[in-house]
Amino acid sequence: MQKFTVHTGVAVPLDSANIDTDQIIPKQFLLAVDRNGFGKHLFHDWRYLDDAETKDNPEFNLNKPEYKGATILVARDNFGNGSSREHAPWALMGYGFRAIIAPSFADIFYNNSLGNGLLPVKLTADEVDEIFKVLTAKPGTQITISLENMTVDVDSLHFKFDLDPFRRHCMLEGLDAISLTLQHQEDISNYEKNMAPWRAHGTV
Repeated sequence: MQKFTVHTGVAVPLDSANIDTDQIIPKQFLLAVDRNGFGKHLFHDWRYLDDAETKDNPEFNLNKPEYKGATILVARDNFGNGSSREHAPWALMGYGFRAIIAPSFADIFYNNSLGNGLLPVKLTADEVDEIFKVLTAKPGTQITISLENMTVDVDSLHFKFDLDPFRRHCMLEGLDAISLTLQHQEDISNYEKNMAPWRAHGTV
């Protein structure tokens, strides 16, 4: 998992609440079980004018030139609600996003994001509204998110956010569930070596 310490990038606003996982990555694209290739289908129904994804919707913010290469997404309440598909953070990261800023997130999406290296940043509704005002007035504005300092800076605005200390540590160090387990590889190997022979061979 890629580390997240400090990131600065163009922020794209999606001024909608209750953006669900089927809008993030529609069910017809959930055929693969690895993490690759989902970025192309991100926000399919909003981003394209045809099912074949050959005609971009010029009105959708991700397709506007001022937001090209955006790596931070700003949205309203309850981002990522709906089904528990892990493909949602995969699609967002596959497109290039490193962080999502919103007043609230669906619990499963929130945890899936942190487990995959996508940082969900919770700010108050008023703080998010201030960010939207800046992004609307100055399209293409960059935001700096410091997980080290737990801060968000955009234009002249400065905000603080919170994150569980264990989750923060994992993000800073780039540790996913597998990496955390491998930190104890020596202990696991020693335990397996010292198992009773009947257990080591799977005998009940």
